[in-house]
Amino acid sequence: MTTALITGSTAGIGSAFARRLAGDGHNLVLVARNTERLREQATELHDRHGIEAEVLTADLATDDGIAAVEKRLADRRNPVDLLVNNAGFGNKGQYLEVPMEDELTMLKVHCEAVLRLTSAATESMRERGRGGVVNVASVAAFVPRGTYGASKAWVVQFTQGAAKDLAGSGLRLMALCPGFVRTEFHERAGMGTSNIPKWMWLDADKLVAAALADLARGKTLSIPDPRYKALMGVVKVTPRALLSGVTSRTGRKYGPQ
Repeated sequence: MTTALITGSTAGIGSAFARRLAGDGHNLVLVARNTERLREQATELHDRHGIEAEVLTADLATDDGIAAVEKRLADRRNPVDLLVNNAGFGNKGQYLEVPMEDELTMLKVHCEAVLRLTSAATESMRERGRGGVVNVASVAAFVPRGTYGASKAWVVQFTQGAAKDLAGSGLRLMALCPGFVRTEFHERAGMGTSNIPKWMWLDADKLVAAALADLARGKTLSIPDPRYKALMGVVKVTPRALLSGVTSRTGRKYGPQ
């Protein structure tokens, strides 16, 4: 039986990954900051699906938290076969409105943690000649959206570059770029969502199913919905100056996961 490690597992997309992978028979390592919620989640998934669910409390905004997950990923006796780097958050406000400390924390979680955990996982996986990594980014990676969009753009570029370097090793790396998903993401960031059209909202469980199918196909980039694929096609041909004007009014305040 294979094992998947999911960061930010107790809510939103991370929780959807946990439900789907447990349902498919994978053992899990669940990573988040809240030990009580992790234990409740582990018990529920074990009782429902008969899988083993390990709890690892870690704050990926800290060096100690990242190091704890690195250590688990490096365990050759209990190897992790799939890493889902899902932990992340948004800051409410435009550039210079957000405290520098919060901006740096975002970069640590979205970039440094993703780099270090992907590296720890793939080093072990490459020795076995198999394994996968899903790094959760966002469609915000493709539009000018301040630190959040820039950090997610880094995740996309890093993941695709690493996938190219590891081609032929038996590993699959993929950047997942969802749009607006009904999760706790916006509520935690204090962001309003009333102005977001209904058609832009995605279901987390369907998103995860599409993402795992893309990973199985060997894709390095997944935009798992026809609506957003079409929207990103428009973005590619839209002048950057026009995109900047639109996202400066809406993107930072109502950014997608």
